[in-house]
Amino acid sequence: MFGNKKQNQRRPTGHFDTLVSRKTSISGDVYFSGGLHVDGKVQGKVIAEEGSEAVLRVSEAGEIEGDIMAPHVIINGIVHGNVYSGSHLELAAKAAIHGNVYYNLIEMAMGAQVNGNLVHQKETAGLLGQGLSQNEALASEPELSEETGLLSGQPVAGKERPQ
Repeated sequence: MFGNKKQNQRRPTGHFDTLVSRKTSISGDVYFSGGLHVDGKVQGKVIAEEGSEAVLRVSEAGEIEGDIMAPHVIINGIVHGNVYSGSHLELAAKAAIHGNVYYNLIEMAMGAQVNGNLVHQKETAGLLGQGLSQNEALASEPELSEETGLLSGQPVAGKERPQ
């Protein structure tokens, strides 16, 4: 009641300039500003214009195979990649994220899944607060080795990492 009024003011409301429809599949990185609504499939990174108040919404039918970097992110579909949300992240009941989530403010509905780490970051998109550009922030994420199950650069127990 009383708290809802303030909470609703923080949420990104939606004028979505761009729509990726259910019957559309995009291969390659997507750079956007304003609002982007994904009902289809994107194979590549989805990156908002730096310094914008862009909103990305992935519907229940939407799927992204790649990292996401945007200030406002609303997910109810599937994401295979890391999510960097500098302002507000909303995970709806059917959201499934297979990757790490870097957020400033998060809202998560019952049923939403995150198969990775949840990392609170006060600065925009986490690593950007350290003076890195968006591309450098995405490139600096450690790689998970399928063979060993360890992040790159981590020593294996009982073995020293080569110098």
